[in-house]
Amino acid sequence: MSDLPRRAVTRSAKLATLPISFAGRTALGIGKRIGGKSAEIVAQEIQQRTAEQIFKVLGELKGGAMKLGQALSIFEAALPPEIAGPYRATLTKLQDAAPPLPVATVHKVLAEQLGDDWRENFISFEDQPTAAASIGQVHRAVWHDGRDVAVKVQYPGAGKALLGDFTQLARLGKLFGVMLPGLDIKAVLAELRERIAEELDYFHEAEAQHAFAQEFHGDPDFQVPDVIAANEMVLVTEWMDGTPLSRIITDGTKEQRDRAGLLLVRFLFCSPARVGMLHADPHPGNFRMLEDGRLGVLDFGAVNRLPEGYPKAFGKLTRIFNHGDMETVMNGLRDEGFIRPHIEIDADALRAFLAPYVEPTAVEEFTFSREWLQAQAASVTDLRPTNVVRQLNLPVSYVLIHRVHAAGIGVLCQLGATARFRDEVIRWVPGFADDPDQATDSLPVS
Repeated sequence: MSDLPRRAVTRSAKLATLPISFAGRTALGIGKRIGGKSAEIVAQEIQQRTAEQIFKVLGELKGGAMKLGQALSIFEAALPPEIAGPYRATLTKLQDAAPPLPVATVHKVLAEQLGDDWRENFISFEDQPTAAASIGQVHRAVWHDGRDVAVKVQYPGAGKALLGDFTQLARLGKLFGVMLPGLDIKAVLAELRERIAEELDYFHEAEAQHAFAQEFHGDPDFQVPDVIAANEMVLVTEWMDGTPLSRIITDGTKEQRDRAGLLLVRFLFCSPARVGMLHADPHPGNFRMLEDGRLGVLDFGAVNRLPEGYPKAFGKLTRIFNHGDMETVMNGLRDEGFIRPHIEIDADALRAFLAPYVEPTAVEEFTFSREWLQAQAASVTDLRPTNVVRQLNLPVSYVLIHRVHAAGIGVLCQLGATARFRDEVIRWVPGFADDPDQATDSLPVS
């Protein structure tokens, strides 16, 4: 794992380049103001260069730094394409190109976690991984009772690298304030640290995956492989075949893409109500379309525990937005902590920002497309202090919900899916269907 800087001094030095570079650019900005450039232009230049430096450093690191970069990617619409594009490409490359562990290291982890006789648990074990990411890698094997299984092995030292990053990143709050002045970065970091700590403990992942597997056992729409065995750094689950959602995106028929999009939305909206948890990593690599038309779901390391389901304010404010009452929406967002007390936001700018999240709930049938998303993003692609995306705060309780919805919309636009998505919101999101004009009795089940 030579490309993953784990030593604390190396990672700290990498992160330390952020405030040094920022200080230099601030001095440069003062010089330009003296030289006659307007304060707004200078501020925008500083913000843009700060963002560029932040993303460059976060993109070069894995662990907690990369996780924070992924969390901040929900603000990409506020960033110039020349910054956001390369940043997305860097994160994708890091996620897809993690080099596998040496075979001897894999065997050592298995012996430490399952005992020196770990091979007795398997009829066969494939040393070459089928998938590798930033925290661990997956091997295919055959369990001692003949079942095909997936064996997830965590990289040694990944936990220390992940959690150590957050200590360093917490010192950079003012930096992120330059780029996103409405964001409470300390709250975001605290939430991410808590979730990452859970993601590193495969017992937590096993608990979540088993709960989903039990709830969706025999379900006509979904399949979740159940857990067979677990330890802190090794997780053994049922193997699941199927066509990766990424291949449905590139090669699927219109019917297949529509079906996949509808099931993805249904899964994300029904899970908090049925399981009390939200799958918090909805990228195409975690989903499969099965031969029988069901959606298979993998990787429950990142989940948002919502024992009461979606917050009722979420559905209520969506419904009010559709009725055009922006004053009530803004008051509600302040009550929920999305707009901090000292921040004033333009109602029209807020309406434009919220439209991509709410518009699909306002019509009986909706088509997601890349062109639609690009048009929506075009209205919020500047870094001026008045940009609404930069002014909003993400309350801790909504960090993962918002990230999941932003990522989900991206996947739906890649699919180009057309479906009755509004029906899923009416059925599963509390507060949205409190309007007597919205009947739920005739909603289809599948």
